[in-house]
Amino acid sequence: QVQLVESGGGLVQAGGSLRLSCAVSGSIRSINTMGWYRQAAGKQRELVATITRGGALRYADSVKGRFTISRDNAKNTVYLQMNSLKPEDTAVYYCNADVITERTTWGVSYWGKGTLVTVSS
Repeated sequence: QVQLVESGGGLVQAGGSLRLSCAVSGSIRSINTMGWYRQAAGKQRELVATITRGGALRYADSVKGRFTISRDNAKNTVYLQMNSLKPEDTAVYYCNADVITERTTWGVSYWGKGTLVTVSS
């Protein structure tokens, strides 16, 4: 069983910063791509940022230059540093990881339960 636990969400004023963390635990052999997605009220879930095991990055245009994704492979943890936050960044942020477990030879996508980020104007 694989679990993803997010932390770091909360309420912040526009222009402020937050740092999200997501720790992956369980029978892990390797983790491929890790990422953050978000879902605002009434909208579909969208990609925020991803990072491969080798460090290749991908960002949504809306967060480029403001958000930074990073990972610690030794800790099976992915981070999202969010700066210059805007009210439109308000959403539930979900962690995703493509995990190869002790029982598989291919990656399986797992999701966290989400953490709420609210940016006030």
